[in-house]
Amino acid sequence: MDHHHFRGKEIPHIKLDPKMRIEELVEIFARSGFNAKQLGDAAKLYAKMIKDNATICLTISGAMTPVGFGGIFKSLIEKGFVDWIVTTGANVYHEDHFAWGLPVRQGHFEVDDMILFQKEIVRIRDVFIKFYETLEAEDQIIQKIFKTNLIDKPFTTAEFCNLMGRVSKEKSKYPQRSFVVSAYDYDVPVYVSTLKDSSLALNLAVHRLRDKTYSLDFVREILEQAAIVFNSKKSGIVEIGGGVPKNTAQQTGPLLDQILRNEHGGQNYIIQITDARPDTGGLSGATLEEGKSWGKIKNSHDDVVTVYADATIAFPILALYVLSNQKPRKPKRLYKKLGKYYDSLKKGYLKDAEKYYDLPNYNLKRKTLTKT
Repeated sequence: MDHHHFRGKEIPHIKLDPKMRIEELVEIFARSGFNAKQLGDAAKLYAKMIKDNATICLTISGAMTPVGFGGIFKSLIEKGFVDWIVTTGANVYHEDHFAWGLPVRQGHFEVDDMILFQKEIVRIRDVFIKFYETLEAEDQIIQKIFKTNLIDKPFTTAEFCNLMGRVSKEKSKYPQRSFVVSAYDYDVPVYVSTLKDSSLALNLAVHRLRDKTYSLDFVREILEQAAIVFNSKKSGIVEIGGGVPKNTAQQTGPLLDQILRNEHGGQNYIIQITDARPDTGGLSGATLEEGKSWGKIKNSHDDVVTVYADATIAFPILALYVLSNQKPRKPKRLYKKLGKYYDSLKKGYLKDAEKYYDLPNYNLKRKTLTKT
């Protein structure tokens, strides 16, 4: 990775054509500089993931669905460009508003929130949501779904979201307006990285107080995620923002290598769109290259691109680029394969356990790192 030369592409004197296609615009970005170049490189890397038939994870931090991004996720799922998802609970919860026809409107950020509270309007930056007509209505939907489902037995958030997708498909007014429904249709597992940190979990409280027990099998969940990567010839991540979804997808490498001693090596490709700073030491700002030291990425020199930009601006360009120039892929339908993948990972681990442990005392042997 020697960039100390003068052999780069010539910087174009950019001319914009009113008839320009998204592919041409991305090419201009890629030949430009700063984060325009990074965005162009990221779009091309996403296309490379698709061409290489990589298993692609989309991670979604924050609350992107209230601004309508669920429609973009839906399109990517249906084209076969997203195989599994890790998201916040907020994105699943708010996406369901659109499926059930609950009101979400443009608002403004220069407001008096005391007045909005009196008017029963909830604000997400400049998006307004009605307290009763939207949130209370959504809460009733979720409470009804889980009143008798997933009780007194272990479950994963992939099962939780799959059930929500099925119910919204069968009973909601506009099932075509939900990426969770599309995930159900195409067997795309949707994991909620921190279920308890969302209204999804808050709505289980009314049933728990009536002595109904919900047992999230979070260990099974992280093993399923690692099993997806383990059973993929190539794998990559497209990260919108950072947060827990980012690390949840990336920690599949350390689980396979550090804990299970698989020597897998991590992801083949990662793209991140973020505005987080790397110098504060926070994980959201941690560079993708830094992840190599943890075994999260196979190569810190190639096929990793970070775009420092507002994801609401950059991600649609990235998505439209691949939707415009990549042929649809056959869905991998990972949700139906999770059990088989889990068993494959388990079998391999148990077979090689003696290499890693002094049995029967179960003392972990020191690992010899493979030089690269």
